[in-house]
Amino acid sequence: MSQSTIQHIEVHTDLAEAKKRAACEFRTSMANQGTFVVNLVSSPGAGKTSLLEATAKHWGASHQCAVLVGDLATHRDADRLAPFFPVRQLTTGGACHLELELVARGLAELPQLPYQYLFIENVGNLVCPASHDLGEHVRVVLVSTTEGDDKPGKYPKMFRTSQLLVVTKTDLLNYVPFSVDNLVQDARRIQGSLETIEVCSLSQFGISIWCDWLTKQREQMLQNQTLFAERGNCPTQLAVPPKVTSFAR
Repeated sequence: MSQSTIQHIEVHTDLAEAKKRAACEFRTSMANQGTFVVNLVSSPGAGKTSLLEATAKHWGASHQCAVLVGDLATHRDADRLAPFFPVRQLTTGGACHLELELVARGLAELPQLPYQYLFIENVGNLVCPASHDLGEHVRVVLVSTTEGDDKPGKYPKMFRTSQLLVVTKTDLLNYVPFSVDNLVQDARRIQGSLETIEVCSLSQFGISIWCDWLTKQREQMLQNQTLFAERGNCPTQLAVPPKVTSFAR
């Protein structure tokens, strides 16, 4: 019997670098066509879908938006948002986060319109999505008052890589042991320039502030669009303005 031969295969592709480059190219492409990409991340049940419903009700037909919804199974969130936006469900089949390839596939299935905003509702998880760049211009992390105010210290990478913290379900603050101040202080120990907005999607409290923030961020992207193209390479996520702003209840 012949002795088995060991073969050494050299791989010259840096997969992490390839994913980073793909995300940058997607981000630049979206900016060039005027589409501002928002990656919404949170624990399960923090209120991402409700926030998007409230956003749609506030803006009405004045903004052209689309949504890609990530879940392990079912089309329930996409069904909720379908009356308001062009939407596609991205079912991962068990994966704990979205990948850019799946996002691009879902975008291709949407009506090909000049969208002002593309919202990506990521899988409910504060761990895995923090390590995956989906080509977004901003990452927005949601924390609900029902899940505790200690999340930033327990899941630091998610807060370190986000540009905005949205505190949801503020109508329950009188009924749960939750401190917005403690949450924000904990988050800013990790990411000092993190902005914060407090909302209640059911009552529309804070939604106008949230929508104004989105408008200003898109305007910033459009102002830097030519600069991005002139650089000859892809921009990273938009930097948060130096001034730290907190919108109180």
